Amino acid sequence: MPNLANRHKCQSNFMQVASPIYAGLPRLGRGLIENRRESKGWAYSIAPAREGRRLAKRWRLCKQVLPIRASDRARSPRMFRRRMRMKVSGASTLIGFAAACIASAPLAAAPARDAQVLETGWLFVQADAPDGQAEQADVSAWQPVTMPHSWNRVGYYLTGKGGTHTAETVDKYMGKGWYRTTFAAPGDMKGKRLWLEFDAASRSADIWVNGVKVGAHQGGFSRFRLDVTNAIRPGAQNLLAVRVDNTKPVEGSTTADVLPLTGDFFVHGGLYRPVKLITTSDLHVDMMDHGGSGIRSHTAKISADRAEVAAEVRVANSSAKPRNAVVIARLLDASGAEVGRSQSRVDVPQGATQSVSLMVPVARPRLWNGTIDPYLYRLVVDVQDQRGQTTDTVEQNIGIRQMAFDPDRGFLLNGKPYKLRGVGYHQDRDGKGWAITPADTEADVALLREMGANSIRLTHYQHGTPIHDIADRTGMILWDEIPLVSAWTVGESLEASEGLRANARQQLLEMIRQNQNHPSVAIWGIANEVDFGNSLPAFITGRKDGSYADPLPLLEELNALAKATDTSRPTALATCCEGRLFSADVSVPEVSNMADLGGANRYFGWYFGTADDLGPHLDSLRAKRPEQPLSVTEYGAGAAVSMHTDNVLGGPIDSRGRPQPEEYASYIHETALAQIESRPYLYASWLWNSFDFATTIRAEGDAQDINTKGLVTYDRSIKKDAFYLYKANWSDQPTVHITGRRHVQRAYPTTDIKVYSNAASTELMLNGVSLGAMTACPQNTCVWKDVRLAAGRNAISAQAAFDGKQVEDAVAWELPADALERLAIDTGTILAAQDYGSPIGSDHYFAGGTSRTIDKPADYGKPAQPTPISGSPARDALATYREGDFSYRIPMPKGRYKVRLWFTLPAGVNERQFDVLAAGKPVLRKITHGSAGEGAVAVSHETTMRSNGTIDLQFQSKQDKATVSLIEISKTP
Repeated sequence: MPNLANRHKCQSNFMQVASPIYAGLPRLGRGLIENRRESKGWAYSIAPAREGRRLAKRWRLCKQVLPIRASDRARSPRMFRRRMRMKVSGASTLIGFAAACIASAPLAAAPARDAQVLETGWLFVQADAPDGQAEQADVSAWQPVTMPHSWNRVGYYLTGKGGTHTAETVDKYMGKGWYRTTFAAPGDMKGKRLWLEFDAASRSADIWVNGVKVGAHQGGFSRFRLDVTNAIRPGAQNLLAVRVDNTKPVEGSTTADVLPLTGDFFVHGGLYRPVKLITTSDLHVDMMDHGGSGIRSHTAKISADRAEVAAEVRVANSSAKPRNAVVIARLLDASGAEVGRSQSRVDVPQGATQSVSLMVPVARPRLWNGTIDPYLYRLVVDVQDQRGQTTDTVEQNIGIRQMAFDPDRGFLLNGKPYKLRGVGYHQDRDGKGWAITPADTEADVALLREMGANSIRLTHYQHGTPIHDIADRTGMILWDEIPLVSAWTVGESLEASEGLRANARQQLLEMIRQNQNHPSVAIWGIANEVDFGNSLPAFITGRKDGSYADPLPLLEELNALAKATDTSRPTALATCCEGRLFSADVSVPEVSNMADLGGANRYFGWYFGTADDLGPHLDSLRAKRPEQPLSVTEYGAGAAVSMHTDNVLGGPIDSRGRPQPEEYASYIHETALAQIESRPYLYASWLWNSFDFATTIRAEGDAQDINTKGLVTYDRSIKKDAFYLYKANWSDQPTVHITGRRHVQRAYPTTDIKVYSNAASTELMLNGVSLGAMTACPQNTCVWKDVRLAAGRNAISAQAAFDGKQVEDAVAWELPADALERLAIDTGTILAAQDYGSPIGSDHYFAGGTSRTIDKPADYGKPAQPTPISGSPARDALATYREGDFSYRIPMPKGRYKVRLWFTLPAGVNERQFDVLAAGKPVLRKITHGSAGEGAVAVSHETTMRSNGTIDLQFQSKQDKATVSLIEISKTP
């Protein structure tokens, strides 16, 4: 017997020579070759005479190492010599391989597998119908649609900026909808199988073909397939009817056991990913491998000289008799040249599936190395029957790489530290919901790459094939996650139902099987924020007795399943609550040790604590579990692009209400980034979020039913300032960006100007005058302090040189004409009131004190409740105040000014005693009022003082804490 390795080497060497010759032929010559190959079953090459001699020499080598079959022995040499003498357009024609030599390499032939995308010709109705009756329904009122499709449109901006939705055009319907279409089935189905493939149907689906129910699926994020061979009419039109249901899960509902049960995102309904009709042979790579390809591959070994790619191929035999098969795995490099091969025989009983394990060697492998070099090979798997005919072919991209996670060194890619800097990502988009296209996803990833991100946390459910393929090509490293989010029981139950546990297992298996061959996937996420305990957010209904369901049994089950299904990747989960300060009656479970990797969703400075708390908190988590690699899986803040502040520390942020200025989100990201980058033990950070996304639990910022924590708006039209913070720090693209560009109307004559720049030196210009250059700015954030603006229009520009090329950014701000003579400060607030009637700024120029409000703050989806105030028409300007011991140094030109101070007395309080000093001299010791009524009452006090460049006010607590609600300053004659 010839040596198998030599045979492979022979064939590989021959093809390396023949392929370029063949590729360089005129189209006519290639057509002649293909025509003869189709008709004769031989592989040909055309070349000049000397190339023909080279190929002949290699052919003789093939004959030595690979005997020709008896049926070919007589005619192959004659045909070989004959083709050597033939001329086509002045070139010699050569038979490159005899049939025996190419038996181990499938020839080009009609595809063994055919896929037809069912994109057009669909009808849809947003209603229910009895089982099996949709094909008989009157469809005159049904809506023509194309795939992919979702009926939902959720979330809009109150300002009209950043999206196309309005209050009139949104559709938040959650329930059942029907789809119908027809398709033509092949006329000859002998030896074939016909399959329907749904890339996703949210959140459950039932499917009928010609009135016969062919299957169902529970779960809105994964691919599933159905064998419809026995339900079709060959050679005729066939009717496909699909009922889709995205009903919100509640006790007793049709979706009560389908994850996710809840979450801060909207579950869109519909067939929002492609639908296909696939034809295969009876002998094929398994179509029923949990929606996966039927091939499970991973890098088994790597060295500089050699790598081994392990491939397990599941071969299915749908015929009524046993079949003998040969499975061939070939690895092609980026040019299409074969660089590795392995094959094995397998006997497959009728109606059964058998697995074949192959190890494909690769000499001198080129590694997949993230965004540095995302090099991909092509794995081609052929199934041949006992006659040597190819019955199925499946191809997929793979990357040869090694990944590891270390508690001290972080993430390691191919043995070297590789810092994961990433974002969370939801799949919806303004105007489309979840029915996005691969081009949409490509554009999203391009934005993330522009920002410098090299990783994406695919939240909070399984995402589609396009994002995985794009990540493979671009080098983005992925965290994949199932939709076990915040809750796993309904009603008062303390245990997950068996139906829900089964659904969680199913969705985990589908996610792994469908995505495990992607080199970009590094982590399997098994849960998100299941550790609220009895400290539940408003969008989760708690139990009356304060008890909570224990997540540990389900997590333990899912972790074991993930590790048994894919031994090459770690598991992870994201927590919300461990180590945070709660009241004494709050209890939260510790779940981090239920997975290999830890992840912390921590919103310090937004929902709790201060922005500077993040770093010390991460250190405490690491000290508690020093052996477990740790990451930050969420951090961030809401950012309304139409709201702006003069001082991010001027008042409390309303994390669940309207006041959410864009500048505060930048502050949170700046402080978080500094703390994260200084902790090398973190294997990754994923900010929240890449893009604004739809949710029906929020009435916040300048949007309704939108989570505004994205760095880019819902329709991708506006990149918020924080986007450029990361671009300046994560990307090597030249970046110069002036922040506050949308804060055009200014209230104060002085301001700080901040520029995100990764240049060595950045110069700032104001109205054509240089304010100087800055170098070595921390976090690439340069700040020019206390810049004095001119009345009217102010032209501001920042410029820097990058390798001799000038990069510039410019903005224009407006200052009221009388801003140097009058000024109003809305104290105790981060967002100035809109009811004042003339320019007013948010709290600024202060030192000390604490910001307060007399209003009841907002909560998830519930607006703030204002308290009535009598005595002034500007209620909102007086609702907030600064309290304690504090002072103000307000820049005003030299002159004499009237200073008016406003105070708000709440119900039941008609007197307060504290000191107010102007330029060090007491001007007020007590404020009184006859009655504050049922709400509150506004009281004012006036004084006059001179300014030598600043107006100094001091507030000192005495019998009561000092307060002030509004400061008005105006120049007097």
